[in-house]
Amino acid sequence: MAIPSQTIEQIAAANDIVEVIGSYFPLKRAGANFKALCPFHQEKTPSFHVSPQRQTFHCFGCGVGGSVFRFVMDYEHIDFPSAVRKLAARVGIPVIEERGPSDAEDRQHEARRTLLQLHGETAGWFHENLIKKEFAEPARKYLKERGITAEIAKRWRLGYAPDEWDAFGSWARGHGYETQKLIASGLIKTKEDADGSPGQRSYDRFRDRIIFPICNDIGEVIAFSGRLLKEKEGAPKYLNSPETPLFRKGSVLFGLDKTKRALIEVNCAIVCEGQLDLISLFEAGITNVVAPQGTAFTESQARMLKRLVDEVVLCFDSDAAGKQAAERSLDALLQNDLIVRVAEIPPGDDPDSLVRREGKEEFEKRIVAARDFFDYWIEHEVAEVDLASLGAKMQLARSLAETVSRVHDPLMRGEVASKISGRLGVPVQDFQALFPKQSRNSGIRSDQSRSGATVPPRHDVAMLCLVALRDEAARDFLREQNWREILAQVPDAEILVRILESDLRPSESASLNAFMATLSPADEGLVSSWLLQKVPPNAGTMVEKWWFGIRQGVLRRQLDVAKNRIRLPQLSTGELVNLQKEILDLLKELHELPQLSSATRIDS
Repeated sequence: MAIPSQTIEQIAAANDIVEVIGSYFPLKRAGANFKALCPFHQEKTPSFHVSPQRQTFHCFGCGVGGSVFRFVMDYEHIDFPSAVRKLAARVGIPVIEERGPSDAEDRQHEARRTLLQLHGETAGWFHENLIKKEFAEPARKYLKERGITAEIAKRWRLGYAPDEWDAFGSWARGHGYETQKLIASGLIKTKEDADGSPGQRSYDRFRDRIIFPICNDIGEVIAFSGRLLKEKEGAPKYLNSPETPLFRKGSVLFGLDKTKRALIEVNCAIVCEGQLDLISLFEAGITNVVAPQGTAFTESQARMLKRLVDEVVLCFDSDAAGKQAAERSLDALLQNDLIVRVAEIPPGDDPDSLVRREGKEEFEKRIVAARDFFDYWIEHEVAEVDLASLGAKMQLARSLAETVSRVHDPLMRGEVASKISGRLGVPVQDFQALFPKQSRNSGIRSDQSRSGATVPPRHDVAMLCLVALRDEAARDFLREQNWREILAQVPDAEILVRILESDLRPSESASLNAFMATLSPADEGLVSSWLLQKVPPNAGTMVEKWWFGIRQGVLRRQLDVAKNRIRLPQLSTGELVNLQKEILDLLKELHELPQLSSATRIDS
C-alpha cells in the first residue's frame, strides 16, 4: 500500500510548518524565519530554524532538518505513513492509500481498516455506557473512589462493559458487524469456549468490567483491558483482548501515545504495573510513565523504550509478585543497554495510592532516590546468603555473574562487576572469570552516530543542488543538458541526480515537502540546509559556470584515460585510429566549452 504523491502534497500544503512545530514548543521570530532551541540535541544558543516561506526546518547545530513530515517523524518517533496520517487528521484530509496488485494485500488492508473502525466504535460504546447508563453507577462510584473524575475518564476514554452475556454482541451486530468478524476481533467468544454459559451461540468477552482502551503509539484503539468490578470465582482480575492482527501483547506499552513526548524530554521512563497506576501518575503531572501489558518487559517493549530513553525506573508493587516482575524485566532491559533503577514502594501501597496520598512532589522524591537495580538486587540476594561460607559465597557469585554477563554494554558490565565483587569480597578478576566465555572476550563497541549525518557533496555540486531547488530557470537549464551521462561519472552527485529526475516545483513549498519525503534523513537534512541559504544574485550565470566546470572535469578525466591507453603496446591499427579520433573529439569539446557558456547563458 502507498500514499499517493498528490495526497502527500495536499497534506503538506494544508499544514503550516510554523503552526505544527509551534504546537510542540514556542518559536521566536528571527527576521523572515523563526528560531528555537533544537529539540533534537542539547544547546544553549538557538540554532534551530524554521522557514515559513520554504516550509522547512533545519538545525545548524546537529544537522537535522527537512519537511513537516520529517519533523513529526523525528519528534514523535513514528514512521512516515504514521506522520502523514497524523498531519492529515490535523487538517481533516482523508488518506486513501493506493492498492497494491495483490488481492491478498487488499484483503489484509481492508481487514485491518475494519478492525480499527470496530475498535474505535467499540471504545465509544463502552465509554457511553460508563458516562450515561444507569447500570454503570457502581463503576462510576469505584472510579470516583480511585480519584478518577468524569473529565479524566473522558481523556482516557474509559468505559464499562455491562454484566450481560450478549449486550455488546447485540449492539455490534445491530451496527452491521458480522459475528465472524467480531469473533476474529476477540471481542466476543463462541459458545464452545464457555463452560456452563447460557444458550447463545456467542457471548461477550468483557462483562461487568471497567474497560481501558489500549492504543498504539499514534492513538488508534487496537485492544482493550478490562478490570473486574466485583470479584468472581475463577475470573481473572484483569482481562486483555486476545492477540489479533492489530494487537501483540508483548509489543505494546499502555499510555505511550500520551506519554511519548515526556519520555523523550526527560530521557527516563517510570514503569508501573497497571493502567490505573499510570493514569493516576499522569494526571498528577508525572507524565514520563508507561505500563507493559502484563508485569514483565519483553524484548520488543524494551527496544521501543530504548528509542526514546536511556534510563528506566521500575515502580512495581512491593509484594513478591512485584519483585519477581522486576527481575523478569531485567534481561530485556539490560540487553538494550538501558540503565535500570528501582523505586521503593511501601508494603501495601502501589503508585496509584502513593501519589494520591502523598502528592506529586513526594512521589518524585522516591523516583529521584530510586536505587540502581543491581544495588537493590544484591541487597536482597546477599541478605539470604551466609557470606562467611565460601561455598555459599561462590554459588551466589556464579548466579550473579550469569545475570551480569547479559548486560550488553561492556562498560556498564564492567562497572556492575566491580560493584558486585566489592559487595561479595571477591576480586573483580575472579568474578569476571565466572562470566560465560563470549561475555568475557567481547570488546567495547564503537560508538555510532545517531544523527545519520552525511558528508555534503563538493562545492560546485552543492551549489547546483541549491539553485536547482530554488530557481526554476536554473533547474530548466540543467535538465536540458546531458546531465544523466555527465553526473554518472561524478562520484558525489547522487543527490543532484535525485533533484533533477524528480518532478518538484521549486516555487511551491508543498512540492518541495513531498520531494523531501522521498529522501533519507541525512539527505533531507542537506536539502533543508540548502533551502535556508540565499540564492546567488547571478544564479543564471553561475549555474552555467558550475555546470561547465563539472563537465570540463569529466572531459579531462576521459582525455587522460584515452591518452594513457594510446600509449599501450600491441594496439591494433583499428584501436589506434579509434583512440586518436576519441582524443580529437574530446579536445574539440573542451575547446568549445567557453563558447557554449556564452551562447547559452540564461537569465538570472
